[in-house]
Amino acid sequence: MMETKGYVLTPEGKKELEDELKWREGEERDRITEAIRVARGFGDLSENSEYDDAKDSQAANEERIVEIKQMLANSSVVSAPKSNRTVDFGHVVTVEDANSRERTFKLVGTAEADPKQGKISNESPMGKALFGHRKGETVSFLSPSGKTLSYKILSIESDKGEN
Repeated sequence: MMETKGYVLTPEGKKELEDELKWREGEERDRITEAIRVARGFGDLSENSEYDDAKDSQAANEERIVEIKQMLANSSVVSAPKSNRTVDFGHVVTVEDANSRERTFKLVGTAEADPKQGKISNESPMGKALFGHRKGETVSFLSPSGKTLSYKILSIESDKGEN
């Protein structure tokens, strides 16, 4: 695997972060500024929950802006290899568990991981177990709950729709 900076992102993950940053620095910042302006009009700031909520939103938004900028500055963008002979970063992998249930995951960096969206980190127990294996192989790993899980690799795709 190539030498990377602190965060590993797919090209799609980088674009998602850039889009979120643009939204937070523009539309969201403007919305919060307006909410603060309106709340100030309600009078006494010491007992003004709308003002407190808007200031909390402002702080959370600015914190996320700093976090995204830091991730983008310290990231490496890695595309899925054209070859899908072995599981690698950016690949979409379909696996089957012991109960013959199929699940599909995309192997991404920690900054992009979202299991509910089918994106698992290359640093997760399952991501580490899948990495470097071929279609037809079975991988086993210890889950965070302490159970040993096994999955058979059914397919490896370089990108959605490409097998």
